[in-house]
Amino acid sequence: MKFVGIDVCFFMLFTLIAPWNSGAEDSCSHRCGELLDTCSCQVTCQALGNCCPDYKEFCLHISPYSGSLMGGKDFLIENTVFNDSSVLTCRFKQKIKTSGYIDKDGKAHCVSPLLYETGFIPFEVSTEDELTFLYSGAWLSVHHSKVLAGEKCTLVNQTKWQYYGTPNTNGNLTLTWTHQVLAATHINIEVWGYQETGESYSENWVAEWKYLYTLAREIPNTGKFSFIPVSAKGNYSMWDFGMLRITPSSYSDGQSNIPSVWSSEHALAWHLGKDFRNDTNAWATAKCIDWNRKEDKLPNFMEEIIDCPCTLAQARADTGRFHTDYGCDIEKGSVCTYHPGAVHCVRAVQASPQYAAGQQCCYDSTGTQILTHDSTGGSTPDRGHDWGSPPFMKPPRIPGFSHWLYDVISFYYCCLWSDNCHFYMKKRPSSDCRTYRPPRAASAFGDPHFLTFDGLNFTFKGQGEYILVESDLTSLRVQGRTQQAHFPNGTGAQVTGLSAVAMQENNSDVIEVRYSEDLNLEVLLNHKVISFSEQSWMDLKGLFLHSTIDQNITVMFSSGSGVEIRGTEGFLSLTVLLPENFMNHTRGLFGVMNGNTEDEYTFKNKTTMSVHASPQQLFEFGANWAVENGTSLFTYDTEFLLNNFFYGEKHNASFLPVFFPYEDPADPLVKEMVLLCESDPFCRFDVLTTRSLQVGSSTKLSHQNHKLRVENLEPVISCGWLDHPTNGRKNGTTYLLGSTISFICNHGYELTGSKERICQVTGAWSGDTPSCILRTDSKQVILLACVFGIVGLAVLARLTFLCRKERHKGNQKLASEVPVVSEQERTKFKRSF
Repeated sequence: MKFVGIDVCFFMLFTLIAPWNSGAEDSCSHRCGELLDTCSCQVTCQALGNCCPDYKEFCLHISPYSGSLMGGKDFLIENTVFNDSSVLTCRFKQKIKTSGYIDKDGKAHCVSPLLYETGFIPFEVSTEDELTFLYSGAWLSVHHSKVLAGEKCTLVNQTKWQYYGTPNTNGNLTLTWTHQVLAATHINIEVWGYQETGESYSENWVAEWKYLYTLAREIPNTGKFSFIPVSAKGNYSMWDFGMLRITPSSYSDGQSNIPSVWSSEHALAWHLGKDFRNDTNAWATAKCIDWNRKEDKLPNFMEEIIDCPCTLAQARADTGRFHTDYGCDIEKGSVCTYHPGAVHCVRAVQASPQYAAGQQCCYDSTGTQILTHDSTGGSTPDRGHDWGSPPFMKPPRIPGFSHWLYDVISFYYCCLWSDNCHFYMKKRPSSDCRTYRPPRAASAFGDPHFLTFDGLNFTFKGQGEYILVESDLTSLRVQGRTQQAHFPNGTGAQVTGLSAVAMQENNSDVIEVRYSEDLNLEVLLNHKVISFSEQSWMDLKGLFLHSTIDQNITVMFSSGSGVEIRGTEGFLSLTVLLPENFMNHTRGLFGVMNGNTEDEYTFKNKTTMSVHASPQQLFEFGANWAVENGTSLFTYDTEFLLNNFFYGEKHNASFLPVFFPYEDPADPLVKEMVLLCESDPFCRFDVLTTRSLQVGSSTKLSHQNHKLRVENLEPVISCGWLDHPTNGRKNGTTYLLGSTISFICNHGYELTGSKERICQVTGAWSGDTPSCILRTDSKQVILLACVFGIVGLAVLARLTFLCRKERHKGNQKLASEVPVVSEQERTKFKRSF
């Protein structure tokens, strides 16, 4: 099944075609991305045939197009030929310069610089004086953990590296790398450290990667190096977080922005001083206590981070606001090293607004949230969001590294290198889900069927471009394009389906997803086709973009709204997720999100239509939401799209669809349809209108997925965490509606208050707070023991006194009875011996 007339090319842009005079003097120098008077310097000009003559010369295409924000990646400029004698200078963000070069084949290269941000970074190239930069392009800076393994050097047995010097961890350390990445016969290995200095949350708070020392110099570039670590000299041993960098030996120590291969970020246990090696626990304890003291002086970021979803099902369904934490992924075997007992964790996509903090939520095999109050496997929020936060550049918004400095290395201090995890858990307690509110979901799929935010469903088979949803709250716009479909025999069917979806929020980048000619999903960023061959996750302006291996596309806007798009059997399937604050702020084919289906069919002029409207009336309702000229987000890059959607009507009034497909009992397809679709009305409708069981099957699956998501996003009542009583314990760690927590006192204590408490529909626990007090009989025994003890001590003291008195009198009597010996007698006594 495929759409009529789709002719998709790479590099596209929504614009009127400007007439091109081949003799025009307009140039793309300094003008890439612009539409000029007589020609175009926009990316779609090659498909439209209206490029300026020097477009390929000045508007650069590069390969690879992405690399780590740590820099050092060598990339090729593909489409421009420079003079062999050219001295290239590459400038990023109009201020960061790196040296380029011309290779033996005459191809130009640039080297990416160290950056403190992610996303597409504009760059320019100068060939002579470093003053005139005529050529321009864009480089994708990527979170260091998302770089392919082959582009980093590997710390073999990374756990050993990060525990080196602790008891029973010693010997050789080894690192490996792909030696072909660096065009050098000999290399240096350097140690770099990361720090953030200045007053926290002030203008003078600064992030810095700093060269510390060279670990190995002039060694062969074999791809492997082993050594026995020694404590770093001087103050270098105080740096406990950093990376290794491998560079060609021809460069100076610590030289910035040169070809390099970086390791992963890690705790530098292996180079710490003798005080760490002699008594790791004492060293780490002091560090932990110091971190705890500093935390007391910092703002409480916990107050502004989003609460966790109550269940694993909610967490995985709320894809606009939460995304898999790859350190604990149920899809990859649930290897949750730092969260024992968990099977899956998610992170909040967006950082908190003021402090750029992050949220993490972990769940066990029953789908229940794990809290640090109950288990060391509980989720811990982050002072620095792991993915960073726009505008980046300054702490604590540096992608990856602010998080390491404030949330990871401190975990080593308190939990891994010493036994002080209670300090860490107190400062990073899990958030429960008492204030979490799930989003509302609306979907469109098949021929096409619409399921609104408030649960109404209808079928609208118009041909054109339509407003699916828009909101005055964040200027969110999601638009859909529908095109006529073909029967399996190639003839045109009187039905349509979604062929493209375009979206934007506030002044974010524009994302468009559409079917290509070979029925693969094609994603356009600001009307330019982008590739996921190097990166499946992109940090973009006002949104994050993610693509799975099977090309399911997710767009996560900064407001928390999310859009998921999947391609199935020639139709796009779409789901829009909106947080609760969008209530009463939506309009379009997905209706007014307010919990009331009666106003779902609201026209642009705010008049409404009955929910019992006929298919023909619904056709009129859908036509009313056609996109107006000047407001379209779509790309028009071919003659077909220009004629049929840009110049033509946004709603094709001449296209009349089938409203009531006939179900002929004698039709052999009907029997197969019944077996496939059972009672699913959308599946049956699409099989009859397209004559395709495959289309019906994909429609049924999309419908089931929507119903499951809505079910998973049902609100869940939480009563909040309950502590155990002093001198007692509790049974149960689930705090949702209907959960029961029971309490037991230690031996010698009795329970007052409620023996068990049940989470009620009001969100409050039943009963009274339990306490464990000493039993009455125990009190009496202790009281008598105290009385007899005191009396015994008094009697013993009196007897001791009397004994001493009598002994004193006896000594005096003995002294009085001893005879007196004269001096003469004593002399006589001595002489006798």
